[in-house]
This record gives sequence, C-alpha cells and structure tokens, in this order.
Amino acid sequence: MSEPVIRIKNLEKTYKTDIESLTILKDVSLELEGETKTVIVGQSGSGKSTFLNIVGGLDSATSGSVFAGNYEVTALNEAELARYRSEYLGLVFQFHYLLKDFTALENVFLPCYMSGVPKKEARERALSLLNDVGLSSRINHLPSQLSGGERQRVAVARSLVNNPQLILADEPTGNLDPQNSGIIGDLLFSMVDKYKKTLVLVTHDLELAKNGDRILSIRDGKLV
Repeated sequence: MSEPVIRIKNLEKTYKTDIESLTILKDVSLELEGETKTVIVGQSGSGKSTFLNIVGGLDSATSGSVFAGNYEVTALNEAELARYRSEYLGLVFQFHYLLKDFTALENVFLPCYMSGVPKKEARERALSLLNDVGLSSRINHLPSQLSGGERQRVAVARSLVNNPQLILADEPTGNLDPQNSGIIGDLLFSMVDKYKKTLVLVTHDLELAKNGDRILSIRDGKLV
C-alpha cells in the first residue's frame, strides 16, 4: 500500500451566529491512498462541499487536522495555502470559473505558466491536455464560444496542468444536462486514471458515484 495522500483526523466544522451554533462536520477521520477514486454523496446541506473546501484549503476547520502529502493544510497561512493549491491540488467545480477574456488554451496554460513553468513547456502541457479532453480544434475559442460541456472539459484539463497529486471535484456535472453529465463524468474518471491521480469527488448524482472505488456518505455530520 502506498502512503496516504490525505489524512484527516477528528475534523469538525461549526458555524456560529449570535443566536445559534450549527455543527456541519463532526469528528470526521479518513485516510485515502494514492491513485484511488473516492466519491462522497449526501443530501443538499449535509456538509459535502464544506468537507471538500476544508481539504482544499478554501475554508477553515473549527478543530481537527488535514494532512495532504507533506502539507498540514489546517496549519497553513494564506500564502502557504496558495502554494498548496498550486502545487498539490487540481480543482474542478460545478461552475467552470474560466477567464472569460481568455481562450481555452490560455485558460489551461496560465495556471501552469504562473506557477513558474517555462512558457514553452506550459503551452505544450496545455495543448496535450486539451487534446486529451477532445478540444484540440477548439483551443482558440473563448468560453462564450464553447458549450457547457466543452467549458467543463477545459476545466478538467486545467485541473491537471500542474501535475497535482490530488484532484478535488465539487459537483462537476451539476450544471450540465444528463447527456453531458455522463460524458464529463466519464472523462474526469478516465483522465484521473490515465494520469494516475487521486480523486475526491462530491456529487448528488448516484450514477456518477458508481464510477468511484469507494463511496462514502455524510449523514448527521459524519462520514459513513
């Protein structure tokens, strides 16, 4: 067995207001090995996205710890979190978050180039990934000129361009029609397999969830 890519210990997340306290995650512990595909399902508001955002350093935990590779995510400052997300993570969201004034190629190229990869190599990586996701003929199109499914293909390519260890996907097919949902779901899992990445995917789509090696559910704030 390989070393765990993620180690989560006693994770809790509580939101507090002046009048109430709501605990979303309760004493969550989990280890995931490399090159595995884990799917997390649960009802809307169950804490799936909160869990993923804490692992991705996009939200903070109330208590507990998250280790990803050599990073203790829950102890990092903002600059260190930015480095963690750039070097260790690939992120795919329900909304593509492509830069509207940049082409498909530029949207995939820029995160790689900005992380310090030489321009020629960054461009070659971007071109190769866009070819892998079936967009070699659309590389010079702006997001507004692409379909919803094509935009998510670009987002999948972008998530892999910095050669991350871990891909986090939050409802990646949530904005797509059933046909495109199936296509993008299959594409994401096949790309993760091809490039030997570890995937943690949050979804309410049980058909998509069947592609995982392991399916977990969040109920009453706990992983089951």
